[in-house]
Amino acid sequence: MHLVPVRSRDAKDFVRAWHRHHPPPAGQVFAVGAADEDGILHAVAIVGRPVARHYDNGATLEVTRTATDGTRNANSLLLGAAWRAAKALGYTRLITFTQAGESGASLRGAGWRLIAERPARAGWHTPSRPRAGHGTDHTARFLWEAPEPHHRRSPEPALPARPAGHDLPRRRP
Repeated sequence: MHLVPVRSRDAKDFVRAWHRHHPPPAGQVFAVGAADEDGILHAVAIVGRPVARHYDNGATLEVTRTATDGTRNANSLLLGAAWRAAKALGYTRLITFTQAGESGASLRGAGWRLIAERPARAGWHTPSRPRAGHGTDHTARFLWEAPEPHHRRSPEPALPARPAGHDLPRRRP
C-alpha cells in the first residue's frame, strides 16, 4: 500500500460506497488515499475544519471521515499521513472522533491517544427548530488526538562569521 492524492469528489464517492454509518462531510481541507501497486484505491481519509466550533481555532484540523474496503492497516497508514500533512501545512493539532463500539485500533496503531469521552446526547431537535436525527445522536463518542512529534526540530544553526574584508551582503536587499 502507498499513499495517493485523492480529489474531493472521488473521496466523497468512496465514503458513500464504503463508510458504515455516515455520509461524506460537506467540506474538506485535503484528502489522502491508500492504493495498491495496481493503483486501486482501498481507503480514504478526509480532513477538514473541526465540526465543533470550540475546536475551530485556526490551528486545529479534524479527520472528519475515513473509509476502507477492509484492507489491513490502510486506516493507520492514512491517519499517520494525515497528521504529517497537517503539520506540513502549519497546523498544530489534529483530532478525530470514534463512536462507542468502534475499537480505535487504527488510531492506536498510528500512535493517536484517547483524550476524552463524550456521552450520548438526546439530539438537537427542539420544538422551535425541528431537526431530523443526526448520526451521533444517542451514541457515545470518543475524542482522539494525533501524537506529538517524537522530537522537536532543533533551531537552525547560526551562519558562520564572515571572513575579514568580505563586504558582500549575505542576501539580496
